[in-house]
Amino acid sequence: MDQANSFINQDIKVTVDAIVFGYNQENGISVLLIKRKIMPHINEWALPGGFVLNHETLEQAVERELQEEAGVSINYLEQLFTFGKPDRDPRRRVISISYFGLVKSADFSLFASSDASEAAWFNIYDLPGLAFDHKEIVDKAIMRLRAKITYEPIGFELLAKKFLFSDLEQLYMKLLGHEIDRRNFKRKVMSLGLVVELEEKAPVVNAGRPGKLYSFDNEKYKQLKVKGFDLYKLL
Repeated sequence: MDQANSFINQDIKVTVDAIVFGYNQENGISVLLIKRKIMPHINEWALPGGFVLNHETLEQAVERELQEEAGVSINYLEQLFTFGKPDRDPRRRVISISYFGLVKSADFSLFASSDASEAAWFNIYDLPGLAFDHKEIVDKAIMRLRAKITYEPIGFELLAKKFLFSDLEQLYMKLLGHEIDRRNFKRKVMSLGLVVELEEKAPVVNAGRPGKLYSFDNEKYKQLKVKGFDLYKLL
């Protein structure tokens, strides 16, 4: 078969998948999953996503699928990777463009509809079996997230406006999945000017010493989002 006929007979569909990571201080990092109520993989957990409609951009499609299947609206998702193994979907040849983001999970009330019977957050270290190749997609997103936090100040907006420095340390350790050198980490962060020590102290808990409170320098944060930084050696 020549190249022209191969193109004419091509039957490839395009989908989008959303890897939405949620964070809270008690449970660490979780990922948003939906339970499918249609074939294939009915009643199995999967990432929110679906087929791109003819009139949609990829970004519009992933926003719509998140709203339809989980009842959530995310301000920003970053394109992650394209997955296109010929047998990844039993229905037909399907290429998926994946998007990922990190949000404060407590800010969202999940509501499953459309092709989903349930929507829930699952800790990334305790995932159920996933449909299609979605475990591979989640693993890829975790790797990207862990690499990204070493050169860009993502996730900082997940903390309160005034926070203990230990809260920032915990955020990074939960994102990375391992302990960090806290002393060097604090020295590096403070040298960047990203965090400002406040005169205020946190309320005393269980007769302990009141901890110092910190906040982010928003202008420095914006600069570092553009320029980047290097925390790798200290993590």
